Amino acid sequence: MHALQFVTNNYAHERSNATPYAESPYELIGGNSMYVTIPTTIAATSFSTNLYEQNKVLPETRLGQNSHLFRAGDKVSRIYQITSGVVSLARYLEDGRRQIISFGYPGDIVGFPHHEDHQTDCQALTLTTVQPFRLSQVNGDHADPKLQESFMKAAFEEIAGMQDHFMMLGCKSAHEKLASFLRVLASRAGTAIGQYTQVHVPMGRADIADFLGLTTETVSRIFTQLRKSRVIALDGPHTVIILRPEALLSPAVANQD
Repeated sequence: MHALQFVTNNYAHERSNATPYAESPYELIGGNSMYVTIPTTIAATSFSTNLYEQNKVLPETRLGQNSHLFRAGDKVSRIYQITSGVVSLARYLEDGRRQIISFGYPGDIVGFPHHEDHQTDCQALTLTTVQPFRLSQVNGDHADPKLQESFMKAAFEEIAGMQDHFMMLGCKSAHEKLASFLRVLASRAGTAIGQYTQVHVPMGRADIADFLGLTTETVSRIFTQLRKSRVIALDGPHTVIILRPEALLSPAVANQD
């Protein structure tokens, strides 16, 4: 029996009672873009919804799928909080090779400046809305102290998350990288359906590969391996159903290659 058919028989009748991991997108986030090793404990320090509403001076910006919010080298005029959708933050080598630095989910802060410039390309992977904040709102004599504190905390969390991400890139196997990625994605954006977890994966295999420092072929191969081992089921290219979360990082599964 195909893995998807196997899981569908067990949870289809429970879809109507499916509940997301958080009631609001703001409960999913901690003010920083998602790195593969960041645990769900960041939710305890989430960016304040009240601050967001009180400082909503500029109208939201809407982005179509695959459009750019900014590119590396652009002058920074705004910092943004994602309110819906998913973005990627990427840098390119001179020869065109790409490294995705992080994925941004609702509530995450993107656009921190470095010497007044953006250091990454920010591209919408889905239909996305962001709330812009003027730099003067978070920096300078007239900055809001509470908003400034929240953005500073987000910046520190981003640095810590990036350090963890570097550790993952250098020390984990290909299987461990993808397994960790799926586990974190499930904790941030998963929906509980009975005893399983369904995760929408808006990024393509090439995006995941460029985030994890792998080839697209390796990512596709590990997805297939996890599906055949009934650790996950795939409902199309952008939906993963985690059947056995405890088996994701199992050495036995990883060594079946």
